[in-house]
Amino acid sequence: MTVLHLADEGEAADLAAFLSRLLHYDRSAAVRLQAAGTALAVFGRPPSFEVLAIRAARLAKPYEDGLDVTLDVTVSAGELLESVDESAATAAVPGAVTGPPWAGVLPPRGGWQAVPGLPAPDELRATVGAAVAEFRARTGDLAPERRTRAELDAIGREIWSRTVADTRLPVRALHAAQSLGFLRGGEGAGEPTLFSSGAWLRLRTAYGSIAVRRAGLGALDVSVR
Repeated sequence: MTVLHLADEGEAADLAAFLSRLLHYDRSAAVRLQAAGTALAVFGRPPSFEVLAIRAARLAKPYEDGLDVTLDVTVSAGELLESVDESAATAAVPGAVTGPPWAGVLPPRGGWQAVPGLPAPDELRATVGAAVAEFRARTGDLAPERRTRAELDAIGREIWSRTVADTRLPVRALHAAQSLGFLRGGEGAGEPTLFSSGAWLRLRTAYGSIAVRRAGLGALDVSVR
C-alpha cells in the first residue's frame, strides 16, 4: 500500500477538511491525486458548482512501497479521508477507481498569466453573501406552484453565471471557494489571485484553488492527461 507522508499535522488536517467538504456535496465523490517529489495536488469537483477544486499539500518525503517518481491516480474521497492519520501526518492511498469524466480533463500545468481586476478578499466574500441572499429572496418569493427544480435551477444559473467585477470569473467560482474554505481570512491568508491559461481561469488562494473553463468543462480545447 502506498503511504503519503505529509509535511506535518496541519497539512494532514487541511487535507481531511478539504475531503470532508467535498463529501458534504457528494457522498460518493472521487478525487484525482497527482504528486511528484514532495508536492501533492488533490483535484475534486463539487457537483453543484461546475468547477474544479484543487488542494495542494506538502509531503515530508515522496513515497514508500515502490513509488519512485510520480503518483497519478483517481480514488474514492471517502476512503482517502478514512485513511488520513492527522497525528502521524500520513494518508494511505486507496485502490484506484474508474474516474468520472472530469478526472480526465484538468487545467494546463503551465502558461498561467496573472489577470488584473480581482477585488479585495472582503469584497469577494461580500459578493458571495449578496448572491446567496438574492437567491434565497427570489426563490422564497416564488408561488408554491412555481417552486420547481427547473425554476430554482434557472434562478441559480442566472445569479451564479454573473462575472466578478471586470474579470470573466463567474460568481459560482467564488461560491465554491467560500464553501470549500478557500476564501477564509486570517494570518497568512494573503490576497487571492486570478490567473488565466487558454480557456481556463484559476482563482488561487493560500488554502486552495478553483479552476473553471470559460466555455464550461464540457467544451473543446481541453487538457486531457
